[in-house]
Amino acid sequence: MPLTKLQFKPGINRETTSYSNEGGWFDTDKVRFRFGFPEKIGGWAKLTTNAFLGTCRALHSFVALDGTKYIGVGTHLKYYLNEGGAYNDITPVRATTTNGITFAATNGSSTITATDSSHGAKEGDFVTISGAATLGGLITADVLNQEYQIDTVPSDNTYTFTARTVSTIASITTTSGLNPTAVTANASDSGNGGAGVDGVYQTTVGLDTSVTGSGWNAGTWGRGTWNSNSSLAVVGSTLRIWSHDNFGEDLIINARDSGIFYWDKTNGTSTRAVVLSSLSGSNLAPTIAKKIIVSDRDRHIIAFGCDPETAIGTQDPLIIRFSSQESPTEWQSLATNTAGELRLGSGSEIVTAIETRQQVLVFTDVSLHSMQFLGPPFTFGINALSENITIAGPLAAIAIEDMVFWMGQNEFYMYAGSVQRIPCTVRDYVFSDFNEGQIEKVTASTNSAFSEIWWFYPSANSDECDRYVVYNYEQKIWYYGTMPRTVWLDRGIENLPIAASTDHYLYFHETGFDDGSTDPVTAISAHIESSQFDVGDGERFSFINRIIPDLTFRESTADSPKAVFTVKTRNFPGGVYLQSDVKDVTRSAAATSSVVEQFTDQVNLRVRGRAFALKVASTDTGVSWRLGSPRLDVKPDGRR
Repeated sequence: MPLTKLQFKPGINRETTSYSNEGGWFDTDKVRFRFGFPEKIGGWAKLTTNAFLGTCRALHSFVALDGTKYIGVGTHLKYYLNEGGAYNDITPVRATTTNGITFAATNGSSTITATDSSHGAKEGDFVTISGAATLGGLITADVLNQEYQIDTVPSDNTYTFTARTVSTIASITTTSGLNPTAVTANASDSGNGGAGVDGVYQTTVGLDTSVTGSGWNAGTWGRGTWNSNSSLAVVGSTLRIWSHDNFGEDLIINARDSGIFYWDKTNGTSTRAVVLSSLSGSNLAPTIAKKIIVSDRDRHIIAFGCDPETAIGTQDPLIIRFSSQESPTEWQSLATNTAGELRLGSGSEIVTAIETRQQVLVFTDVSLHSMQFLGPPFTFGINALSENITIAGPLAAIAIEDMVFWMGQNEFYMYAGSVQRIPCTVRDYVFSDFNEGQIEKVTASTNSAFSEIWWFYPSANSDECDRYVVYNYEQKIWYYGTMPRTVWLDRGIENLPIAASTDHYLYFHETGFDDGSTDPVTAISAHIESSQFDVGDGERFSFINRIIPDLTFRESTADSPKAVFTVKTRNFPGGVYLQSDVKDVTRSAAATSSVVEQFTDQVNLRVRGRAFALKVASTDTGVSWRLGSPRLDVKPDGRR
């Protein structure tokens, strides 16, 4: 018999049974499709050997006028500017105490109790102490006069921290947090630190895990049992998500449902961001918001879900305010400027806003609106686009040119002039294994080099994003895999995408073919498996004794790159796989720069059955592969 050519449809389909998806792919991990054919994804390497504190859910890159490259890194504990691999802490200051802090130590303990009337801090907050005198023993002035993370808050007037040797927070930051060397007080530490102790309190830290109550209307819309009691476990606390944008070479920063801050490039990275309303000339600037952006077309700063002009300090989750054109400080709406405000008429809160080349799309929990620049006297106008959509969370939408893609509640959507549900061949697979309690962590991103939209999401048994699903908008196909990433930034000022991992490092992606989270690097385990296919509709048994893999190892760096081919057999759609033959497939061409394609030779195997499935996998370092159209040597093997 002639060789049987296998030509599988691109993309993964889990919406039908494996048997009915004959000629398609059924399962995968760390494999993408290019030009309709599967290939292993690129590897990743650490951007810097330094770790950051907290869980990162915001990345923003920009270039200053002097050519300096910055990456804004927003975590639930800090806000950093990464410059040249170093993390510069520009977390804004919330409050300052002057000559108002005293200390108490206990012999044999490293716990220090600080007394500061109405300090307003909570567990996990950071405070920088200065002006303290020695307590008389081992708790010296140098030990006290440092930046500390608060351990406990026994009362409104006291908090505790662990005394440590003299070191900066940055120098003792590890993947697991802070790793200080404690200093234990002795009997001589009976002083109170003196009368001139100052404390600088950084903005209150946020949550790294969503905490909601149970019952109907607790958390995202519709979660819980209809008519059941609702209880929010953490009142006034939300998942810490930063939004940030450039105003020139300066930076506007907002912690969701918290303050709005401004970092001035001329002051350098040694200076923290300041409250926007504290800038010289500031007039009725909002003090709290859900998100901020700078409109690139018309140069307005826009605050979403903020406090209205007539009630500064009281948040309205449906209010949109915008500054006067080219001004970060003028927010009072006057006939002589372009500042103003709008209020949406549907939904209960603004979830997020996404800027495209033509407009700003504003999402509430149940609707989508278009915000467009009109010019004086109205400045902006807003129109409802849809009253029947959902969105997973503040990070679940992403724009590419004039298209916007987002994940909703059990659906995927896109906007390209109108709202459309995207047909998804892996929908049930994704949402049947999904931690809905952490749905706000869903983050959308683009990988424009491959025409891909990525969503990272938490699986059912994980509180953090550990899986991804990809929509290739050029080929209109889907695939998925596993990867612990909390936020992703497409290539821009850097030639490669950048992502933040749950291990508190930033990584360059699509570089090499290995996992660079370890030293030395380790292999990326990648595979793809087909649905069942048969010969003659499975009426007869067939025997396969040879396969021509049509696998290229182009660009592999391993001396002898290898992939593993597995052919499995079934007799019936619901039966177990009865036989399998596993063969190593290696490169046949020499690994020289002159070799454009590095194909493989044939391999021999022995399997028989009515239906077959093909799996291609790799588990070695330095291996890149792409599958073409394999051919099988198939012979009839009787009916029994």
